[in-house]
Amino acid sequence: MASVREFQVTFDCAEPERVARFWCEVLGYVVAQPPKGFDSWSEFDRSLPAERQGAWFACVDPAGAGPRLFFQRVPEGRVVKNRVHLDVRVATGLVGAERLAALQAESTRLQALGATVVQVLLADGENESCIPMQDIEGNEFCLD
Repeated sequence: MASVREFQVTFDCAEPERVARFWCEVLGYVVAQPPKGFDSWSEFDRSLPAERQGAWFACVDPAGAGPRLFFQRVPEGRVVKNRVHLDVRVATGLVGAERLAALQAESTRLQALGATVVQVLLADGENESCIPMQDIEGNEFCLD
């Protein structure tokens, strides 16, 4: 049996392109190439029935190291806590006040993009500080 070496992370959302562009800014990703046979996402959308236009969007790590992120429109909003979330690693290797300052600086940048802070969890002797947040549609992620 072959092992899986690639995966993508899929987001259910109301506005795929808007949420994808938010995550491009968060992670330094770029908009993925449109589906095969199309020169742009706009051209792809125009090929679809009106009710399906804008239903998908994707972004990728330009270095090719991170997973592809895929965004698909769903009719319902998020109603419960995410079972899976992304940890955005902005303070790896930092501890104490230096770590908290790096987390807070990134939190400020992401709030300007429309993210919201859920809470600030301070180091407690067992775990280092982190900041749980929500993206522009309420999907949870952590600054770690």
